[in-house]
Amino acid sequence: MFKKLLCQLMVLSIAAVCLPAVAAETVDVRFATEAGIIEVELYPARAPLTVANFLRYVDGGHYADAGFYRVVRLDNQPNSPVKIEVIQGGRGVAAYDTARPPLFAPIAHETTVMTGLRHVDGALSMARLAPGSATSEFFICINDQPSLDFAGKRNPDGQGFAVFGQVTRGMDVVRRIQAGRSDATVPDYLEGIAGQRLHDPVMLEKIDRLLR
Repeated sequence: MFKKLLCQLMVLSIAAVCLPAVAAETVDVRFATEAGIIEVELYPARAPLTVANFLRYVDGGHYADAGFYRVVRLDNQPNSPVKIEVIQGGRGVAAYDTARPPLFAPIAHETTVMTGLRHVDGALSMARLAPGSATSEFFICINDQPSLDFAGKRNPDGQGFAVFGQVTRGMDVVRRIQAGRSDATVPDYLEGIAGQRLHDPVMLEKIDRLLR
């Protein structure tokens, strides 16, 4: 009897070791900005590539000296037939300079159809040019922005943007940042965001994981 029980326990132990790792449902991160704290939960089980890429920058300290530098409001996008409201941050506008290679390779585009996530108020999503070009830049939605989802009208390619998280605390900070003066000059390769670059970028003191 004892021998049989011992064998069963050994089988269970081996099975436990062999089970595949399951992605955590959420990972919590904190954006410590000059304007205040923003807390976000990430969804690695639903957007694994996008979350892994973001955490690669976070865990490696690659958002040091980063910040929020672009704000999009209803009053500063006169040439856009489809209006949105977001704040954008990351390593800066130089990330879009094609003459400079990114720190890490761009990631595959995880659409909102693939993940089931949507651009609702407080959604954290990846900024990009072409699909599959996202690297380090991200944005947070103010109010629901369905035009940024797959098949939305904001981007002509219809692929939308890749949501991978949601603000859980600090939307008041997000709105304060969005209200900032946005008349800084932009490089020629980003002339489309003229009037949206913050005069005084809101610097990120740190982005780190929160242990619950």
